[in-house]
Amino acid sequence: MSHSSFTLTPIGTIRSDFPDKFGVPRQPGLVKDARAWLTLEGEFADPLAVRGLDEFSHLWLTFIFHLSPQRWKPMVRPPRLGGNARMGVFASRSTHRPNRLGLSLVELLDIDTTAGVSLLLAGADLVDGTPVVDIKPYLPWTESRPDARAGFAPAAPIQHAVSFSPEAQAALDDHPDGASLSRLIVQVLSQDPRPAYRGDDDQRQYGVSLRDVNVRFHVEHEEHAENEKGALRFCVDALERNR
Repeated sequence: MSHSSFTLTPIGTIRSDFPDKFGVPRQPGLVKDARAWLTLEGEFADPLAVRGLDEFSHLWLTFIFHLSPQRWKPMVRPPRLGGNARMGVFASRSTHRPNRLGLSLVELLDIDTTAGVSLLLAGADLVDGTPVVDIKPYLPWTESRPDARAGFAPAAPIQHAVSFSPEAQAALDDHPDGASLSRLIVQVLSQDPRPAYRGDDDQRQYGVSLRDVNVRFHVEHEEHAENEKGALRFCVDALERNR
């Protein structure tokens, strides 16, 4: 077998609600209120290149995990297995891949060609600044397989309750985009963005950057939970505007 090296040239860059890796959804479509702009660059910022794209509701994006280490790992610890059990990298969607390539299914909301080309996307699981190397339209009649086996991730993650302190709610009420930001916070926290391998510590406060705020929150175990581990509630303590 002959081996060749290929050079990938980014066609554009993502600007999203997620300034940092912490808090980025682990799969696309789970945080429906997440918004992102894909701005095409250089020779690719040609309106002719996206002619007809508005006829499709969803797109596949191929991108680079640019914040992940360049050294790949043959075994990884998927969050869905609690961050302790190991699986082969090719049996996972880990970012620690040989070529750091990612694949994301996003909803196309709008195309702006007034000055170059920018695509408004929903449900993206992409950190701000992500380089995108390709776009393809999603075809549900061939790419949707409801009867497919899903291995160790057979269903969507459990949704947890989210509550806001009076101070956090007041900050939301005062925010110019408070309603949309509130939905984004609930959708992100309800899926437990914490590292899967962390220890349970109800006293620890976490911070996650979303859009233009830093969300400070802690986790409580609810009483009278149906399962033996107890249900979790994510309590937003404060919102700090990023400068």
